[in-house]
Amino acid sequence: MQLLSKLEGHQDIVNAAIIIPGEDGVISISEDKTIRIWLKRDRGAYWPSVCHVLSSPASSMDYHSESKRLFVGMDNGYVSEFNVANDYNRIKLIKNFFAHQGRVKEVLYSPQTESLLSVGRDKNLVWFNSENGNRIGSYMCKFACSSLQFDHQSGHAFVGDVNGQIEMIKLENNSFRTITTLKGHSSIVRCLEWDSLNQLLFSGGSDKSIICWDIGGKKGTAYELQGHNNVVTSLYFSHQSRQILSSSEDSMIVGWNMNCQRQETPEWAESDFCQLCNRPFFWNVRAMYDQKTIGFRQHHCRLCGKAICDQCSPNRSTLPKLGYEFPVRLCTECYPTKVQDSDRVSLAKFYESKHCVNHMSVDEPNKLMVTSGFDRVIKKTERILLWILSNISAIENCFSKYNSTIIVTSQLRLIALNRL
Repeated sequence: MQLLSKLEGHQDIVNAAIIIPGEDGVISISEDKTIRIWLKRDRGAYWPSVCHVLSSPASSMDYHSESKRLFVGMDNGYVSEFNVANDYNRIKLIKNFFAHQGRVKEVLYSPQTESLLSVGRDKNLVWFNSENGNRIGSYMCKFACSSLQFDHQSGHAFVGDVNGQIEMIKLENNSFRTITTLKGHSSIVRCLEWDSLNQLLFSGGSDKSIICWDIGGKKGTAYELQGHNNVVTSLYFSHQSRQILSSSEDSMIVGWNMNCQRQETPEWAESDFCQLCNRPFFWNVRAMYDQKTIGFRQHHCRLCGKAICDQCSPNRSTLPKLGYEFPVRLCTECYPTKVQDSDRVSLAKFYESKHCVNHMSVDEPNKLMVTSGFDRVIKKTERILLWILSNISAIENCFSKYNSTIIVTSQLRLIALNRL
């Protein structure tokens, strides 16, 4: 990767940065209460053409490039709509939406339904008429909201919360209908991504896991993806290559191949005894006394789901088809008979971003990606999607032709991937 330019300006955490489609520019928002539009100048450097100061820290945003409408959610509960000038040198405040009693966690604009949706820490999902600013309706969730996605065609909203649940709600004008609650994460659902073509919902959580929910199949199928060592912060699904990109606070960006036959992880069995050697677990006091032995800790085989002790699960292996890209525990029955070398072939590619990423934006037609991090850095990478969003065999071939390095600073940076 070749460094193109360094962008300096934000004085606090950059909460989001998005690429302006079709333009060589970036829109960013920060805890320093500013909206900035960065454009590439004649000499190749990027400078802010707009630095608009808000009344409160900006927490989330959504930008519609065709109408040049920018919606910014803030810490005080308001969502402000701006109109971006054609030359991107100024923005004009159009209206304010009083949406929440606390921080706005996510804001989404739906041009098809002419509605604006937002979720906040006050547990509310709120939707407005984006044209006249009137509040259409609201829905109170069980826990504080943390993420949002919306299917424009069917009118279904997906709301993630701090308890690890995702509520699916059908919005019908000024009313709503609760469809179901998806339970799979053990901690905050930090991000959601919706594949409208295949009706798949992807969720990333603070529990380091990604779950693919097959909503269209209506069978409750869910696939887990385990490849991060820290909070999953952002997701992007590529319809062209059928890969899901994930970013995390572990400074890694992962491209997951979803164009393969993945398997559901088995449910973990619960037992008072090891299901292989029949020795008791430590809470089974009566069996410990009868067998005159010390109880063991309960573990689980990731392939069959049996409850086992440590002595019956000494082996470790990756299981990419089940979503495990790191070595996991296997029992003595499954490891020698059910795991072949072909089952260990990785279905994901890992890339080091060199900073803790809290937001990621992708412009797939132009092969661009922008990440923003907790160190007040925005990194813009060019043509990196040639690697991440191509198929697995193409990625393998690229490794012999390309090398990648990223230089870290405490400022805003743009980076390009060039052939060496």
